[in-house]
Amino acid sequence: MGDVKPDIKIDKKINIKGLVCPYTFVKAKLAVEDMEVGETLEILLDYEEASRSIPKSMEDHGQKVLKVEKINDTDWIILIKKEKE
Repeated sequence: MGDVKPDIKIDKKINIKGLVCPYTFVKAKLAVEDMEVGETLEILLDYEEASRSIPKSMEDHGQKVLKVEKINDTDWIILIKKEKE
């Protein structure tokens, strides 16, 4: 999970604040399924457990985690690149 270059294009954004596991992953997985290979998804969430579980689950499903960043006291951004169908 390295640093993301500032010029990376975000193809889709979802806000899943207020949801808890497993709904956070289900929403993220459905968003990725609706994308083309090579596109990127930005996920905004406010559930700390999901900031750890979503990246692991996405990698387990063959997707690439580009970034996991805590942006304030309660919120995280996760950036996923769709690597496979």
